[in-house]
Amino acid sequence: MNPLLVKEDAAMSDTVLHDQIRQMGYRALAASRALIGLTTRRKNAILQAMADELLTRRAAIQAANAADVADGRAAGLSAALVDRLTLTDARFDAMVGGVREVAALPDPVGRRIWRRTRPNGIVIEKRRVPLGVVAIIFESRPNVTADAAVLCIKTSNAVILRGGKEAIRSNLAITEALAAGGARAGLPDHAVQLIPTTDREAVRELVQLEDCVDVVIPRGGESLIRAVVEQARIPVLKHYKGVCHLYVDAAADLDMALRIAENAKCQRPGTCNAIEKLLVHEQAAAAFLPRLAELAVRRAIEIRADAAARTIIPAFGPATEADWSAEYLDLILTVGVVPSLQAAIDHINRHGSHHSDAIITANRRAADRFLKEVDSAAVYVNASTRFTDGGEFGMGAEMGISTDKLHARGPMGLEELTTYKYRVTGAGQIR
Repeated sequence: MNPLLVKEDAAMSDTVLHDQIRQMGYRALAASRALIGLTTRRKNAILQAMADELLTRRAAIQAANAADVADGRAAGLSAALVDRLTLTDARFDAMVGGVREVAALPDPVGRRIWRRTRPNGIVIEKRRVPLGVVAIIFESRPNVTADAAVLCIKTSNAVILRGGKEAIRSNLAITEALAAGGARAGLPDHAVQLIPTTDREAVRELVQLEDCVDVVIPRGGESLIRAVVEQARIPVLKHYKGVCHLYVDAAADLDMALRIAENAKCQRPGTCNAIEKLLVHEQAAAAFLPRLAELAVRRAIEIRADAAARTIIPAFGPATEADWSAEYLDLILTVGVVPSLQAAIDHINRHGSHHSDAIITANRRAADRFLKEVDSAAVYVNASTRFTDGGEFGMGAEMGISTDKLHARGPMGLEELTTYKYRVTGAGQIR
C-alpha cells in the first residue's frame, strides 16, 4: 500500500473512519520526529525528486484533472470555481517551478533569531524549529497539494492533507507522484499523507486530533473555514473571506487605476485576492466612473453601486447593505463614491476582511496614511491586490493566507511554518 494514502471504503463506518484518521495522526507524529533529523541538503534532494516525478507523470495528472473539471461542469460549478479547479499547462509548470523554488530557498529550521549571554554566564539562544504536524483542508485548487507538501517537507513538518471532492482525482494523482519521487530520495514514511475519502466526517475527525496535530490551515470558502473553526480542538490559521478593496484617490492616475482595477477584478475573479469593492473619491468619480462602466461592458462585470455612483452612471445596479461585505468570487463588483481618504479608510476597516486592500494615488501623504491606517494583512500603493500570494512574494509557494494576527499574517511560507524554542547552555549555574 502506498504509505502516503489511506484507502477509501465506500461502506466505511464512523468507527473505522475514526480509527483510520487517528492512525494517520500517530504516523504523522512519528514522521515529524524523523523529519527533524534531515539535513537541508537531504530535504532539498527530496523536493527536487518530487518535482522530477511530477513532470514524469504530467500526462496522467492532467488527465485526472480533466476528469475532475468535467465532473465540476456537470455538477454546475460556476465558471470561477471551474477556473480554480483547472490545472492548465501554465499552472502545472508553475506548480513544478514552485517545488524547485522552495528547494532553492534558505531553510529556516535551526536559524538563530537571537543569542544572549546573561551576567551569570548562561547562554540563551532563540532558534526556529518546526511546528510539528500540520493539517491542511482545502477546496478546488489541486496545486495546493504540492504546495503544502513541499513547504512542510522543507520546514521538517509532517502534513496531513484533505482536499475537496471536486479535485479528488487530481489530488490523488499529484500525491502519488510526490510519494514516488520523495521515497526515492529518502522521505520518511507518512511524512505526507492524503485523506482520499470525501466523507465530511473525516474533517471533524482530523481537526480533533489535538494529541497529534499542532495546527490546522483551512483553504476554501467561508462556510468550510467556519465549519473547521467550530469543530477544531487545535489552533486554526485562517481567513474567512477575501473582501478586498481598491480605492481610487483624488490624486490617482486614472489610466493606472483602470488598468489595476481590470487586473484585480478580472484576471482570476475566483481567488481570495481579487477585489470585490471599488471606492472612488468624489473628485475623481465623474472622470473615472464612465471609464469603469466601459470596462464593465467589455469584461461582462456586473456593477452594484451606491446612489452617488448611480447618479453618474444610472445603468449601474443598486447595491444593498449586504453587498458591501459580500465576497462574490465572480465578475461582480460593488462600487461606491466617498468624500475623503479618511472615509475610504473607515469604510475598508468596517466592511473589509483584513486581507488585501489598495490605493491608487500620486499623493505620497495619502499613500502613507493608507498604508498606516488600513488594518489588513497586505496593503498596496499603485499595485494590484492579486500580488498577495506566496509565489509572488518570493516564498516559492504558500500554505494559505492568514488574516489572523497570531501567529502568522498574510501569505504563509516557510518562516510561518516554524515556531521557536529557547536553547540554554550553562556551566553549572544555579538560581
